[in-house]
Amino acid sequence: MPDQPDQLEPETVMREIADLEGRIGELRQAAGMPDPDLRATLDAALVELELTLTALRTMGNDHTASAGLSATAESERRVLRTVFQDAPVPLFLLDRDAGVRRVNKQAAALLGTSPGYVSGKQFTAFCDLATRAALRSQLAAVVRTGRRRRAQVRFLGRDHPIDAVVTLARVWIRGEPDPMVVAAAGSTDTPTEEPPARRGDAPSPGDDEAVATIVHRMDVLATASELLLDEPVLNETVAMRRCARLLAAELADWAFIDLAPGPAPLGQPVQPGGTGPAALRRQVVIGPEGEHAHEAARTLEDLVSDRDTLPYTVYASRQSALRPHVEDLDLLGRFPDGQPVLARIGATSVLCVPVEDGDRCIGAITLAGSGEQGPFDLTDLAVVQRLGRYLALVIRASRLYRRRAEVADTLQASLLPKELPSIPGLALAARYMTATHGAEVGGDFYDVFRTRDGWGLVLGDVCGKGEDAAAVTATARHCVRLASRWKSRPREVLGMVNETLLDEDRFVTAVLAGLEPDADGITVSLGTAGHPPAIVVRADGVIRTASRGGVPLGLFDDFEAGHDTLALSVGDTLFLHSDGVLDACDMARHQFGQERLLESLAAHAGDSVEDMLGAVERTLLEFCDGDLRDDVSMLALRVLPKSLT
Repeated sequence: MPDQPDQLEPETVMREIADLEGRIGELRQAAGMPDPDLRATLDAALVELELTLTALRTMGNDHTASAGLSATAESERRVLRTVFQDAPVPLFLLDRDAGVRRVNKQAAALLGTSPGYVSGKQFTAFCDLATRAALRSQLAAVVRTGRRRRAQVRFLGRDHPIDAVVTLARVWIRGEPDPMVVAAAGSTDTPTEEPPARRGDAPSPGDDEAVATIVHRMDVLATASELLLDEPVLNETVAMRRCARLLAAELADWAFIDLAPGPAPLGQPVQPGGTGPAALRRQVVIGPEGEHAHEAARTLEDLVSDRDTLPYTVYASRQSALRPHVEDLDLLGRFPDGQPVLARIGATSVLCVPVEDGDRCIGAITLAGSGEQGPFDLTDLAVVQRLGRYLALVIRASRLYRRRAEVADTLQASLLPKELPSIPGLALAARYMTATHGAEVGGDFYDVFRTRDGWGLVLGDVCGKGEDAAAVTATARHCVRLASRWKSRPREVLGMVNETLLDEDRFVTAVLAGLEPDADGITVSLGTAGHPPAIVVRADGVIRTASRGGVPLGLFDDFEAGHDTLALSVGDTLFLHSDGVLDACDMARHQFGQERLLESLAAHAGDSVEDMLGAVERTLLEFCDGDLRDDVSMLALRVLPKSLT
C-alpha cells in the first residue's frame, strides 16, 4: 500500500511535537520502573530519534496527499474486512493514537473478553506497564514511516498474562483523514506449564476453575467477617487494617482505604457537584513485600485522594468503579515528583467501591493489581462491595461506641469529686477504675464532705450500669451530703437516704464514716448498708476489719443500718472499697478476694496513703491481667503526726 505522509502544516507539527513529548515521558517512566526492560526502552528511544530526524528533514516541504483512493482502495477495504472476520490470528485495527477501532474474535478471545469491550479503548491498556512505552513509540514509527515493525508485548489476559509478538503495519482507509495501523498478535513459544491461577484459587482444570474462583470469593467474605468482628471492643483502625491486609493478600497487589475527614460519626454522602471535603484522607496502604514497594507505600500513606481521583469520585457518587484495563494512569493521583501512582506501583487494573452502610458514605476502598493474576472482574467487584458495607458498619459501631464511652466518662466524672478536700491532721487518697468491657457509666461513687459535727466519708455502689444507674448514684451521693447536715450518726443519715431511694428501681450498698477528732487521734462512727466492711490498717501493719451489717438502701421501709465505732491513732489508715475489688477474677475465674486485699494492704502499711492505694491497684490489675469485670473504687484516710499537720 503506498505511503501517504501527513502534510507538515503548523498544526500538524505542533501535534507531532506534543505526541513526541508524551511518548518520551512514558519512556522515562518505563526506565524508572522496577526491573525495567532497558533494551526495549533504548530501541524505542532510537526510533523516536529517527522519527525526529525524518520530521526535521521534511520540515517545510510541500507534500501533497493523494486526492483520493483508486478502485484498488475499495478492494483493499474488502480484503481488510475478510481478514478481520476470518483470519486465524488475533487482529486489532488501531487509529493513529493507538485507540482500538475494531478487533476480530480471535483478538477478543486472546484477552478473555468481548470485541465490544475492547473497541474504543487504548491498545496499550491491554499490555503491562513495562512494554507500554516502547509499544507506543513503535506505533508512532509505523504511522510516520509506513515501515512494518515487530514488538514484544505482554497482554493482560483474563486469567494470566500472555507473552506475544505483535506485527504492526500502516494502512489507509477511505474516509479516514489519518493512517491507521493493523496489529497482528502472534504468541511466543508455547508454555510448558499451566498458567498461574488467580491468587488463592485452588488448582482445578476446565470448568472447575470458575467454581473454585467463586468458592474462594465466598471464603474471602467469610474470613473478612471473622476478622472485622473478632474484637471484644470495636476498633476502627484495627478493622481497616485487617480488611486491607486481607484484600491485598487474596485479591490484589495493593489495597487503599480512604475516609472523609471530620468529627461526625459518619460523613454525609456528597452528591456530584455538591459540597464536601476537598480530599479524602488516606488511612491504610497495604502493598507487596520488597524495599521498592515499602518506599512507595510510605509515600502513598501521606497522599490524599482529591476531587480528580477515582476514590473521591466513587465516594462522592456512591457508585462503584471497575477498570479492568487502565488507560488513564492518573486515576489514583500522582506522587510529589509528578509520576502517576499507577505507574510507580506497576498497576494496570483497578477497582474502587464506596464504604457505606446503606444510609451514609464515609470513604472508599481501592484495589490495584499488576494483572499477573488477571484483571479485576465483576465477581471481584461484588466481593469488595460487600466488604465495603461490612467495614462501614464496623466503623459506625466503633464511632458510636467511642462516643458513648466518652459520654459515660463525662457522666462518671460528674458523679465523683473533682478533688479531695484538705482536712487538717489527715491524708486522703482515692482510686477509681472503670470496668474493662462496656461503655456504660458505672454505679460506684465516693465522696468526702463536711458534716454538722466534722467530716464524713462515703463510698457506695448502685446496682447496675447506665444512665438510670447514674441518676440513682447522683441521688444517693447528694442525699448523703444533705442528710449529714441534719443528722449526726451515720446510721441515721443512711435511714434518710433509704427513704429517698424507696421510689427508685435500683438498690444501693454504701458505707458511711463520720469523723470526730479526739486527744489521741480520730473517732470514726461507721454506718453500713449491705456493703463490704471498712478495713483499718494499723501503723504497725496489723489489720482489723469493721463489723458487717445492714441491708442495701432502697429495698425495705424498715431499714436498719449496721454500725460500728473505731479509734484511729497516728499512722492508722481507714480503707473503704467497693465489691469490684473482691470480685475481680484471674484467667481461671478465681476471685481476688478478701485475703489478697488484706495481704496487699499489710505489705504496704508503711507507704504513704497514695502509694498504698497505688500498690493495691497494681496488684489487682496484675491478678486479673487488666481485665476488670466491674468498676473498682477505693477511698483511704490516714491520721498524720501533729508535726505534719
